[in-house]
Amino acid sequence: MRLDRLLPCLLASVALGAPPRAALAQVRIERPASGWNAAGLTDRSDEIAVAYPPALIDRGAQKYRTLIRGRLQKVDDERPHLLVVNGNPMPLYTGEDGLFARPYVFGSGSNSVELRSPDGRERRRLQFYETASTRPRARIRVVLAWDDNQAEVDLHVITPDGQHAFWGDPVLANGGGLDVDSVDGAGPEMFSMTAPLRGLYHTYVNYWGNFGGQGYHFDETTRKRDVITTTITLVFEENTLRERRETHVVPLRRIGDLDLVKSFVY
Repeated sequence: MRLDRLLPCLLASVALGAPPRAALAQVRIERPASGWNAAGLTDRSDEIAVAYPPALIDRGAQKYRTLIRGRLQKVDDERPHLLVVNGNPMPLYTGEDGLFARPYVFGSGSNSVELRSPDGRERRRLQFYETASTRPRARIRVVLAWDDNQAEVDLHVITPDGQHAFWGDPVLANGGGLDVDSVDGAGPEMFSMTAPLRGLYHTYVNYWGNFGGQGYHFDETTRKRDVITTTITLVFEENTLRERRETHVVPLRRIGDLDLVKSFVY
């Protein structure tokens, strides 16, 4: 076949394999921003050079937490998009207007934020380097996310000295604690420790209840999924050449389920 006849055929086959443009969501990430960022002890998130406020442990208003913010145009797909932060995947749910704001705590060093469509394709990705010297690096980090934004799931971590970090006691005397205790969606919840004790740690997930327009309740029929899939990622020596991670998937079926995810020695 002549080249001038073959080329239109090839173009047609490529077009048939590609999804229609209308099916692709338009994605915008407002915060954080790409580049070099330096966050101090005060909230300077409105300045161009700073992408987000400092990440202090605070279960109150989210003024001290990192917020990943943006907008996702609605598409005809019931499956959620995926928010992947530093390799940690989380289902992304939005409001009616497509806006989203998910809490996260970034460590110093190289960080990434990525949005993927329900079929796994990368839609947006940004990379930035956090240069703040005032925030110590987390040597142990536990990240919990789940796939039902009507469910309230909690992370529990027991440290070698017997202290128990959870929503009722988020800040431990040994320096560990919950940086993020998400209470309005599908996570994340994050435990961090910058100077870990040597010994045995235990991590658990608990299906505490449900969350809706009237607040918290325990009516299991209101959740969206019969089985809630939780993803728990353990990260050691984050953002260093010695970083290692492991991911565990744990199903939760009933309110009250409390499952041991992993016991590990540091």
